[in-house]
Amino acid sequence: MSEDASHYAGPNRVFSGVQPSGDLHLGNYLGALKKFVALQDEMECVYCIVDLHAITVWQDPKVLAEQTRHIAAAYLASGVDPSKAIVYNQSAVRAHSELAWYFNCVARIGWLNRMTQFKDKAGKNSEKMSVGLYDYPVLQAADILAFKATHVPVGEDQKQHLELTRDIAAKFNHDFNTPNFFPLCEPLIKGPGAKVMSLRDGLSKMSKSDPSDNSRINLTDDADIIAKKIRKAKTDPGEIPGTKDGLEGRPEVANLVGIFAALSETTDEAVLAEYEGQGFGVFKPALADLAVEKLSPITDLMSRYLADPEELNRILANAADKAAEIADPIVGDVRKIIGFCGA
Repeated sequence: MSEDASHYAGPNRVFSGVQPSGDLHLGNYLGALKKFVALQDEMECVYCIVDLHAITVWQDPKVLAEQTRHIAAAYLASGVDPSKAIVYNQSAVRAHSELAWYFNCVARIGWLNRMTQFKDKAGKNSEKMSVGLYDYPVLQAADILAFKATHVPVGEDQKQHLELTRDIAAKFNHDFNTPNFFPLCEPLIKGPGAKVMSLRDGLSKMSKSDPSDNSRINLTDDADIIAKKIRKAKTDPGEIPGTKDGLEGRPEVANLVGIFAALSETTDEAVLAEYEGQGFGVFKPALADLAVEKLSPITDLMSRYLADPEELNRILANAADKAAEIADPIVGDVRKIIGFCGA
């Protein structure tokens, strides 16, 4: 940890955001939501539904609010407790947008030109992409630093953006001679289930944008659909090996074993020891039963939340007020540091 970060005296605080686009799936649950639930008992947690990020590409205005409520319902149904953690939508807290502009004046074009995700998303059409899509790593930095978050749960694909956040924080602290104002946040990448792969291709990450619905288990899938998708999941003619070495070159089998381990909160080695030598006619039904046992209560609770959109609106609005209570004074201090008249 750098000297600035080590001398930061504020509270440990987690920030994370999820875009309101598409249904959340098993990979989101195991890789993020399940960990968010655990973190709320360890640190202050701020969980944001990043609808400002969503509009960097076209969103149907008629469904954006519905998608936002869908993500909120998934958070709550997975066990995130509004009395312990803040769950709100980004656009309801103005500090995000305001701080993003200030950071636009701190960040450098060269830093953004090195961001690989824009190049991956834009491809050969970069000239037709929105400025927002190019600039969204700066907004992401504002999301995190508006709360002076010290820890950010991220996947490998977001580590570069977290480095940019640290660069912006360090440059702001240096430029305005406020060495410890913003912390240099640390990534949280740990635990099982961090990367769940497609049920149809063990080399591709499970994704809500995959055109095949059979590639993923959605959190809204009922028990029959879950069992059917696992039954149809791609495997190979072999049996379950006894050691992890036996999973080499068998990505689909490794994926199913990893899912079993994450859902049962055990290790791959323990799963392999239990099912060594068994065929998939035994393993898949056991995995299906386990997935239904763990996911059906979440699906049922999500359905109850989604049936009452006004209650979800109330929960989000109350949480946005709590988020603003943290972020607004921080951004107010930024105005004073920059030197705005009347700040």
